[in-house]
Amino acid sequence: MNYELLFDALKTRRIRIAVTGASGGFGRSLLVQCRNIPSLDIVALCDLNTQGTQDLLRELQYLTDATICQNASAAQAAQAQGKTAIVADYRLLDALDVDMVIEATGKPEISVRIAVNALQRGVHVGMVSKETDSVAGPWLNQMALKHNAVYTTVDGDQPANLLGLITWARVLGFDIVAAGKSSEYDYVWSQDSGELDYCGRKVSAPGLADCWSLGDNINATLAQRKALLHMLPMSATPDYCEMNVVANSAALIPACDALNYPLCHISELADVFVPVEDGGILTQTGVVDVFNCLRRDDEVSFGGGVFIIVRCKDDATWEMLAGKGHVVGRNRKYACIYLPYHIMGLESPHSIFSAVLHQRSSGATNQAIYAVMAGHADRDLKKGELLEMGGHHHTIPDVSARLLAKADAEKVAPYYLLSNKVLTRDVAAGELITLDALEMEDSMLWTAWQESWNL
Repeated sequence: MNYELLFDALKTRRIRIAVTGASGGFGRSLLVQCRNIPSLDIVALCDLNTQGTQDLLRELQYLTDATICQNASAAQAAQAQGKTAIVADYRLLDALDVDMVIEATGKPEISVRIAVNALQRGVHVGMVSKETDSVAGPWLNQMALKHNAVYTTVDGDQPANLLGLITWARVLGFDIVAAGKSSEYDYVWSQDSGELDYCGRKVSAPGLADCWSLGDNINATLAQRKALLHMLPMSATPDYCEMNVVANSAALIPACDALNYPLCHISELADVFVPVEDGGILTQTGVVDVFNCLRRDDEVSFGGGVFIIVRCKDDATWEMLAGKGHVVGRNRKYACIYLPYHIMGLESPHSIFSAVLHQRSSGATNQAIYAVMAGHADRDLKKGELLEMGGHHHTIPDVSARLLAKADAEKVAPYYLLSNKVLTRDVAAGELITLDALEMEDSMLWTAWQESWNL
């Protein structure tokens, strides 16, 4: 694909955008890249931390004349003067002339309102807050269609990147068995010390040498690896959310409720994520799943990247590709095609260009629910308890994530509707939290979920 030809209109067109959640990690990475793209005009940056946003711009030496605006008239005046308005109140964005809003607050109740306000006035929306998309994506897509606007996840984050890989493969006629990503952080083993490093936490794991290769019994080897590293986290809440978004967009289903999370090397993916009858771990195909990248300290990372497993249709072709170093299964029935990176906002301008110049989504186009991210009670929860969500990964104490096929989730509450809700009844350990267990107030996110269910 020649991207200079694809987006040739950038030579004569200027694109006006607003970014919410601007002082966060995604916002920073997007602004870093926008500095290099003359056709992008940053009309507004919205963040509760307005001073922090201004400090970020000074650090980046970009948009240093941006001004903090307290009301709509001040924001409009800033735009008229060619300056960037920094605002704390997302409602002030409605007073500005923009082509697209990039939503990155990570706060679903606020995020959905920002998206609705933009779409209803025909402004495109790039949804970085995957938490919102996992609950309201189909509903927001329908709203975008009604108002001649584009709603999309953005390139640079795993959902859009994986959907790009899936659709690339489908257009080429590949038969996709599984699609997924690596979890956020690698499990890095040192042969010299016998220690394994996970996010700076080091554990002794000399036994890994004995199961470093898959061997003949793949499932036994994977179980042995997991047992050796049982003291480390084997799953992460954001993974379920991202796979929820992909499932809804690509009409796929979860491999299993907890997702499999095998500890495996990149070179093993085409042997692991294949049907059990071929020695792998999948009990069904057409699924989404996640793996934990296991590597030595002298091997490259998967970088939080994405992959697909496809069926090999011609022995000679795939034998040739295996000889070139591509990841082809030992039985030559399956191959893995992957992108070993996710570079956040550095890649997101492609989504802006696609929406504004071509009126096309570059990412999620989920029109219906295929999967539901749910909350699983890890202990007995009592009536009256507050499900307090917090932290970088939006975790709820003693509640872990699951990803269910829609057919198994009719009464289940989507995970991000649990946030800061009070339980109206006891929930036993091992149960999924259902909608009738929540003290549910009216909210736009709740409305979006109710109306999405029947799309």
